[in-house]
Amino acid sequence: MEFAVCINNKDYSASLEVRKIYQVLPDPQANNHQMIRVIDESGEDYLYPSSYFMAIELSESVQQALATCL
Repeated sequence: MEFAVCINNKDYSASLEVRKIYQVLPDPQANNHQMIRVIDESGEDYLYPSSYFMAIELSESVQQALATCL
């Protein structure tokens, strides 16, 4: 699984929280348009500007813990 931390929520304050970790879903077409697909506060996956996130690497144990929460 891939994860990213939100660093900006301008225009999306109801959907994204700054400093929160979000699961990233693969979407090559979105990447071509500088967008990223994440599971947001609604529990659904949506596209957002990739500049609103920074990719992060989590240890295997943290990934497993998060996977049980998803």
